[in-house]
Amino acid sequence: MSEQIILYISLIVIILFLVMLAQRIRVSYPIVLVLGGLAISFIPGLPTISIDPQLIFLIFLPPLLYDAAWQTSWKDFYKWRRVIGSFAFIVVILTSCVIAYVSNSIIPGFTLPLGFLLGGIISPPDAVAATSILKDVKVTKRLVTILEGESLLNDASSLIVFRFAVAAVVSGTFVLQEAISSFFVVIIMGVVVGLTIALIFYAIHRWLPTTPSIDTILTFVAPYAMYIAAEEFHFSGVIAVVSGGLFLSYHSHTIMGHLSRIQGVNVWSTVGFVLNGIVFMLIGLELPVIVKEMGPDALPDAIKYGLIISLVVILTRLASAIGASLFTVVVSRYIRTADSRPGLRAPFMFGWAGMRGVVSLASALSIPLLLTNGQPFPQRNMILFITFVVILVTLVFQGLTLPLVIKWMDVGELDYEISAQDQDIKIRRKLAEESLLLINERHADELPKNELLQSLKTKIESDLGFLEHVSHPETTNEGYDYIKEFQHITKELLDHKRAVLNKFNKKETFEEEVIRQHLAQLDLEEEKIRQQFLHME
Repeated sequence: MSEQIILYISLIVIILFLVMLAQRIRVSYPIVLVLGGLAISFIPGLPTISIDPQLIFLIFLPPLLYDAAWQTSWKDFYKWRRVIGSFAFIVVILTSCVIAYVSNSIIPGFTLPLGFLLGGIISPPDAVAATSILKDVKVTKRLVTILEGESLLNDASSLIVFRFAVAAVVSGTFVLQEAISSFFVVIIMGVVVGLTIALIFYAIHRWLPTTPSIDTILTFVAPYAMYIAAEEFHFSGVIAVVSGGLFLSYHSHTIMGHLSRIQGVNVWSTVGFVLNGIVFMLIGLELPVIVKEMGPDALPDAIKYGLIISLVVILTRLASAIGASLFTVVVSRYIRTADSRPGLRAPFMFGWAGMRGVVSLASALSIPLLLTNGQPFPQRNMILFITFVVILVTLVFQGLTLPLVIKWMDVGELDYEISAQDQDIKIRRKLAEESLLLINERHADELPKNELLQSLKTKIESDLGFLEHVSHPETTNEGYDYIKEFQHITKELLDHKRAVLNKFNKKETFEEEVIRQHLAQLDLEEEKIRQQFLHME
């Protein structure tokens, strides 16, 4: 037990160093982690680390999906609902069909049910890889929104296809009508279960005397409750977590206090980072296990099949993205669409951002070892290896070239005429104007006798004057110079205050708890200033 703990602690330390390396060389960290895990796996004497698929599905998947749901903009999600829905369901099923027929035709002994099984495994792209790459690239908000929205739902549809395919291979029978009806039941009831449990947690957050720590713990309990409850009734646990997470995220400012939201964001960002790091590292570490089970004789053919399937996966997604764009042009004549002329460059970028990830590998590993008659599950090792090749090719090849494709396509912001900087200035001006109006109308009597209120009003007026100054194009560069100088001096003042507080802390007459409270306030002040000028830097 202690050896395993030491092993996983060492793994986390290695992940941290690899992520720092990724930041230094400006490469998306999932790519570096997968390649790093692959390199480490060849070190002689290293203990074999195998992935338990149930561990991925039960421990990793619910919190990662829930965190993604909380980060998703419901407004943008609804705006692009048709594109997101089509790629999360229709394109996943289409990809599964294409992979089924291609694999059936090129791999000896590969039946159509096995092909659908492979298609269900490798059809869903991994949004974590895509969004981590897009963070360092100037890209349209639309692309990020659709990728994140698609990833929330495509795991569910692919896992449902996977479930039906496994049942068909094991039982030897497949009834299309039953599969279609079960597909919709699994999805709809997954939504029902997710929203039902979300309402329970809504009531707990809203009406029970919770604390920030309790609220944060409840956000960790909620995704597991949704996932386990849905899976217990053989519905989609993924859909349950996504629907419940979107509901609670939408109402978070109603059901939680400010301290709960601040603490929750900080905790979840750390936990999400660690979980994502572990699963991408495990992908790389899993290769020796897969190759060992595969056998050296079958390896050359398996590599060939894996590369062909990878090419088919990439081309199918590109064709789907471009086809969806052309379909939108036609259908926009009859119904209202978010963009009636999407063009081809943005869809091509979206199609190229189809990297596969941990859900695909976990699905492949969860294939049963034996059939109901006791015979080995056919082509299991081949499916595992092809899945790994597809993940490696799409993640590394497409991941490394995606920034170049985005730069080459040179697509500007498509949906927001006002830049994020101008939006920020307009919002802050409006907030300042409304604040002054409220003070003057409701608290005019208190102003002459309350120096703190006078100071607050003066500060708001000063902020408003500055915002009006920088909102004019001819003064923008001057305003940015003011901001940089202000941030530099403010950081210097905050550091000086910290040094003074540390001197106080050395004196016996001052409690350390009081000093820590002041230090925490300085941290919040520094972060507030950083956020305040984030879009103006």
